[in-house]
Amino acid sequence: MSEPEKTTMSNWPELPYEAWEPTKQTLHRYTQIVGKVRMALVPPRNHWWHVTLYVTERGLSTGPMPYEDRDVAVDFDLLEHQLLVSSSDGRRASFPLAHRPACADFYSDFFGALAKVDVDVDIHPEPFDLGDSPALHADRVNASYDADAVQRYWQILASTQRVLDRFQGSFLGKASPVHLFWHSFDLAHARYSGRPAPQGEGTDPIAAEAYSHEVIAFGFWPGDDRTTPYPAFYSYTAPEPDGLAERPLGVAEAEWHDTGNGSLAVLSYDAVRSASDPAQTLLDFFEAAYAAGAESAGWHLQELGRSST
Repeated sequence: MSEPEKTTMSNWPELPYEAWEPTKQTLHRYTQIVGKVRMALVPPRNHWWHVTLYVTERGLSTGPMPYEDRDVAVDFDLLEHQLLVSSSDGRRASFPLAHRPACADFYSDFFGALAKVDVDVDIHPEPFDLGDSPALHADRVNASYDADAVQRYWQILASTQRVLDRFQGSFLGKASPVHLFWHSFDLAHARYSGRPAPQGEGTDPIAAEAYSHEVIAFGFWPGDDRTTPYPAFYSYTAPEPDGLAERPLGVAEAEWHDTGNGSLAVLSYDAVRSASDPAQTLLDFFEAAYAAGAESAGWHLQELGRSST
């Protein structure tokens, strides 16, 4: 018997923003729906780490979430394009992602799947920070699912995570997992100096929790009309130290952007995927962005560790 044919996928595939933007908007809302369930079930952790999703070998996952005397997990299988709800008592329910792509139908199918494994949870159905987008349970505007684009997006997340795993390994201080924040749809990792950060008057509770301590963040987002209309890697330091945007970023194509709320180090995804060694190019960018922030802010580099190479 011959071996089954293996599917070959590029580690750094194309992801033109305009071509997949409708699907990106829809998938973003799917993750918000699932992420809100995780937020409702998982005990709070610092910096909102309890609400995030995780990249897996097949897509995205909530990981185990406590529910009464059981654990329940929700998995996006982005190879077979299904959503799976499973419980530690052996119950399972699933549905295809591309069959009824409207956000409202995903909402209905998802809560139907939760009911099949006897999980009852309420969420706030308004999308988070998505403008005047319809409520998630009533949204038929966002109804696109390009399976090929979704799979390529996941492949980029997986490749980026491998670089961030290598990057985070030598840091000795407090650091976040590599995880997907569903509110902004970015894969992120953060390092902390250990020092509390000053809180400005009127800081909203969400930001106050996220930025309670000095942080340098790194990650990937697939692009949007408000920041970069193309997929890109980023880093920022909060609070921003003087002279940050004058520091080199290690990769010729990387540049500092003034967002109006601070300086953002940006390296386009296309610059990485076209490099002779994409993973090393991305690692060089993260290393340089960390050095820029940590040195400008006076972090204790020798105590925290620095190089991943």
